[in-house]
Amino acid sequence: MPELVFPLDSSKPFTEQEKLGHNRWHPDIPAQVHVKPDSTIRVHCREWFDGAIHNDDSADDIRDAPLSTVHVLSGPIAVEGAQPGDLLVVDIVDLGPIPQEDSGPLAGQGWGYTGIFAKQNGGGFLTDQFPDAYKTIWDFRGQTATSRHVPGVSFTGIVHPGLMGTAPSASLLAKWNAREGALIATDPDRVPPLALPPLPDSAILGGLTGEAFDRAAAEAARTAPPRENGGNQDIKNLTKGSRIFYPVFVDGAKLSVGDLHFSQGDGEITFCGAIEMGGFIDLHVDVIKGGMEMYGVSENAVFMPGNTDPQYSQWLAFSGTSVTLDGEQRYLDSHLSYQRACLHAIDYLTKFGYSPEQAYMILGAAPIEGRLSGVVDIPNSCSTVYLPTAIFDIDIRPSASGPTQIDPGMGVPRSSL
Repeated sequence: MPELVFPLDSSKPFTEQEKLGHNRWHPDIPAQVHVKPDSTIRVHCREWFDGAIHNDDSADDIRDAPLSTVHVLSGPIAVEGAQPGDLLVVDIVDLGPIPQEDSGPLAGQGWGYTGIFAKQNGGGFLTDQFPDAYKTIWDFRGQTATSRHVPGVSFTGIVHPGLMGTAPSASLLAKWNAREGALIATDPDRVPPLALPPLPDSAILGGLTGEAFDRAAAEAARTAPPRENGGNQDIKNLTKGSRIFYPVFVDGAKLSVGDLHFSQGDGEITFCGAIEMGGFIDLHVDVIKGGMEMYGVSENAVFMPGNTDPQYSQWLAFSGTSVTLDGEQRYLDSHLSYQRACLHAIDYLTKFGYSPEQAYMILGAAPIEGRLSGVVDIPNSCSTVYLPTAIFDIDIRPSASGPTQIDPGMGVPRSSL
């Protein structure tokens, strides 16, 4: 087994662990681990809310989810000899939920969750159509996920880290804050907000204390979006066997990882749309000296996906165009066309007895494929959602006999108002 360089005790919260990670990006956060190039290591990860979400039939915990605390990341891990301008080569050797022999209460041991965030607390891709908080619990058996809240569905998870990346330099951090601050200023009272500015409250910055902590907390970047360093990319195919080439912006690269997912559909459309879990990840790290200039990777990671995806052979695809629900034409708006494709899929699944919330959860958690199918035919962008038919117990293909009705079971828990 690889050397465990970042252990976590499932019975303790993130801030009481042997090694203290972080939940913001900043170059001054000290490395908790130092490893040599060509090393294979094991890292434990808490689920992104550090145990705040429970295995029950209430969505009040999703409604009240503490967004200021996320993501709790394991790291930074410094790789000896890595310097700005290099590429950090990271191979995902293995990953999975917390092993069953671990008896602690860490979310992810045998189960995970998907949530629809309330519009007032982050929202989601379809927040105007689904403004309230809902939750689905998924149980794991081997590689398969099922849920008491979404009956008649089972699928093989594509287990992957939602978030992994290197530390930004001081100049890159300043660039992030400037451009995201300018965006916020265009509509500062928007709900949900256009971006998340630095927030000292609830900041965890590894071993920083005193004035160094105060200075860094005031400018450290939130971990919610993907950026040039990788970050919260939520790429479902970044799974076992993947190789990622991360730009290095600081000495040692300072790699961090977290937000593990048992499964996810393309887009993680409910925002808490994957099956969130705690777990472990085994990584091999190496360095390509001068790799950023050598390969023209000046920003944003490049990766080679793994080859362990489930092999679904039949799909039912739904398309959408860049026209709003009230009939307004938008110019080549691929974000909107993907929303419309998702809404068409949700409407379709309700004909089989699923509630809209159950259908939304399926699109967020199951390994659907999202594609930009047309981006040149003005004025309409066309996006498509591919739904694997084999994940359903019933045949969801259109036929003359009409849709078979699924027993909706207990339904998706909704938060109390």
